[in-house]
Amino acid sequence: MLLDRVEQVEARLRCAAERAGRRPAGITLIAVTKLFPASVMCEAYALGLRHFGENYVQEFETKVPELAGLAEAEFHLIGHLQSNKAKRAAQWFDVIETVDSLKLARRLEEVPAALRRRSAGRLEVLLEVKLSLEEAKSGAGAEELAGLVEAVRASPSLELTGLMTMPPWSEDPEQSRPYFQRLRELAERFALPKLSMGMSHDLEVAIEEGATQVRVGTALFGPRATR
Repeated sequence: MLLDRVEQVEARLRCAAERAGRRPAGITLIAVTKLFPASVMCEAYALGLRHFGENYVQEFETKVPELAGLAEAEFHLIGHLQSNKAKRAAQWFDVIETVDSLKLARRLEEVPAALRRRSAGRLEVLLEVKLSLEEAKSGAGAEELAGLVEAVRASPSLELTGLMTMPPWSEDPEQSRPYFQRLRELAERFALPKLSMGMSHDLEVAIEEGATQVRVGTALFGPRATR
């Protein structure tokens, strides 16, 4: 049952935070609902989850009509965003976690406030950082961050709050630790408060290394069908 899985994940988060000497309330659980129907999101919302992560703009658009009643929900785009879809992303998402280039930042910046989901304030963004050598991974290189941070911070319509990364997949969660440590160091260097890192298999390690947001899908909803 979903209730049981939610309780198990929340218990893991709480225990990891306590072991690390941190407050569980300072860590946000983002339920990753890509490839799951809107009905699953509504069920999760009824159980108390408020933050949802989606990977694909086009897929999420098909769910939006059924999510109108989730007044307190916050929707995060956590998948790679092409600049030509920036306008649609800003329309449907509260937070874009995968800004990885000045071009994309400019496209998001150009979206009129009236068209954004959060029309009353700046659009919250995180910068996605590529810390591995995997070609399939997206993100800005660590050496590009200084310029990107400066440009986004200067934007009157974007609010830069943190960094996000995706380490190489490994069944051993300890293999993720160096990537989480490096992201934390970068966030401290640029005085960015939010760290989006850690998934179902390595959320404990991420929390030990300072994650303020963990993105959990499989542990909550089970295996996904292939896209």
